[in-house]
Amino acid sequence: MTKIKLIGASGFVGTRLLDLLKDYPEYELQNIDLQPSHFFNDLTVIGDVREQEQMDRMLAGGDLVVLLAAQHRDDVTPISLYYDTNVEGMKVTLKAMEKNGIKRLVFFSSVAVYGLNKKNPDENHPADPFNHYGKSKWQAEQVLQEWYKTHPDWNIDIVRPTVIFGERNRGNVYNLLHQISSGKFLMVGPGTNVKSMAYVGNIVAFVKFMIEQVTTGYNVFNYIDKPDVNMNDLVAHVEKVLNKRIPSTHYPYWLGMFGGYCFDLLAMITGKKLAVSSVRVKKFCSTTQFDSTKAMNSGFVPPYTLKEGLARTLEFEFVHPKPDEIEFKSE
Repeated sequence: MTKIKLIGASGFVGTRLLDLLKDYPEYELQNIDLQPSHFFNDLTVIGDVREQEQMDRMLAGGDLVVLLAAQHRDDVTPISLYYDTNVEGMKVTLKAMEKNGIKRLVFFSSVAVYGLNKKNPDENHPADPFNHYGKSKWQAEQVLQEWYKTHPDWNIDIVRPTVIFGERNRGNVYNLLHQISSGKFLMVGPGTNVKSMAYVGNIVAFVKFMIEQVTTGYNVFNYIDKPDVNMNDLVAHVEKVLNKRIPSTHYPYWLGMFGGYCFDLLAMITGKKLAVSSVRVKKFCSTTQFDSTKAMNSGFVPPYTLKEGLARTLEFEFVHPKPDEIEFKSE
């Protein structure tokens, strides 16, 4: 039996990972998190990745650690929290693992380490993070790189996912799908810009694959579900799944940006955070694409296509009655 300690698995991805792994008798699971779990409190203990004594005690008896704990939203204050959790938490985890004789780690990093507007970067692309989330994730990876130099017998697997979506998530992809499905959607630009995405059911399956198959060495994988879709394809897919007509008028980019600036001014005057802004229009019209050839050539077979993941999410969120009000908020 492999005893897996998951740190920070009360959130969206961790919950789905626990849900997947719990059905396999060869795994003994424990979730260590500051927050209780909505679905797996029987597997959860309250703990802080920043506290060395707690981690030393809680990782006892483990064989493998999955580190998900992170500050990831855009509006975290103070800024030092990104580095306290994402970087110092990594250092605490490694020391606790060493104390308890654990030599296997799966770490959730992010494609945010590459920065903005890069052309389909693969794992060898230079890091150039632009925000504190990306900077802190890259610093955590640098801690791992240095650690591995003196611990070459360890197995360190790093996954850099793109934006993750799925049932119950309240992030940017959900906001986009909700806007499209509402019928109030405005297509700005030609709609040919591509968006890399990852369905949560596939990313957790890839983690299970790493646990079972990628058991030696230091390994880094981008994770993106392929093929990527452009905005026109995405709108057409939502239209098909929901069986409803979506307005197809395309507005020029300059007009969309003008509207965004108007909303910026309104937000400044009212002091309210609005759903539309110039930054959101710019992001909507940009291409965000990453290379996942390495993951797709590793032997891993995603259980769902990207369009199946989108369909499952759309049906859960907008077709079937909700079983409860549990949601996971993210950017």
